[in-house]
Amino acid sequence: MCTAITYQKDSFYFGRNLDYDISYGEAITIAPRNFAFNFRDHETMVSHYAILGVAYTTANQDGNDYPLFFDGVNEKGLGMAGLNFVGNASYATPVDNHDNIAQFEFIPWILGQCATLDEAKTLLQHINLTNTAFSDDLPPAELHWIIADRSGSIVVESTKSGLHVYDNPVGVLTNNPPFDKQLLQLSNYRHLSAKDPINSFAPTLYLPIYSRGMGSIGLPGDLSSEGRFAKATFTKLNSLSSAEENSSVSQFFHILHSVDQQRGCNDLGDDHYEITIYSNCYNTDRGICYYTTYDNHQITAVDMNKTDLDATALTHYPIISLEQINYQN
Repeated sequence: MCTAITYQKDSFYFGRNLDYDISYGEAITIAPRNFAFNFRDHETMVSHYAILGVAYTTANQDGNDYPLFFDGVNEKGLGMAGLNFVGNASYATPVDNHDNIAQFEFIPWILGQCATLDEAKTLLQHINLTNTAFSDDLPPAELHWIIADRSGSIVVESTKSGLHVYDNPVGVLTNNPPFDKQLLQLSNYRHLSAKDPINSFAPTLYLPIYSRGMGSIGLPGDLSSEGRFAKATFTKLNSLSSAEENSSVSQFFHILHSVDQQRGCNDLGDDHYEITIYSNCYNTDRGICYYTTYDNHQITAVDMNKTDLDATALTHYPIISLEQINYQN
């Protein structure tokens, strides 16, 4: 399970928690402009916008390296992330007169060609997300996606009833149920506030405010996707930071960490526990990926512009997963 958010100050920020019980050996990965994306049912994308993201890279059917992106941004400032959508995601078989794109190709297909959210919306009108597997060992993952830039965000869901594109006014996404139902359930919390509550229970009755934060009583704190959606949305929409980069990045991680998962609290059986494997924050304007991991809360950064964006080969930065402690004495 996962949580993705957007955040805007002077720069536009995009990122997510990746919550799962195992790691695939993912790394911060840069696909430069001339890395060839060989699509299964579409012509090869020889040149494209450079992409910075988190990916598991493995050999494709031709024996060449292929990045399976979990999330990423391109050099133009468009971001995209795939989140679990188990039980609802459904993909099609290739059809004529459409762009037949496999589920694992979706992120590079959009980020490679679209400079803006509006361009992504246009490209989506012609897409057919297919059930083509990357390999026998990697069947299609059941996902839905958030796509965003500083103009707004959308959610893309491929279900048995077809491809659905939703405007996302809150800039937050978790997992199930489908996004329109996620959004509707926020109505259950419309009475919450970051301010002290007004006594609407019985105005003639003395009901003292005995603690700070009582305006948010009733806000979910559980690890369910619905609970995390409400908590992350409330936290994001009430968050304040200065426009300075460090302040904005720090606040972004505070929002994500308000809904992270701790080992032992989500027991999957057989000694498997869902945890927040990594949290990341992209400054989409500057092409920087900041990240933390479950065991390393020190923020690490990778700047895509410090690599050769006109190259033909992928660049990988292994994720620093062990805790980095700064001793002051």
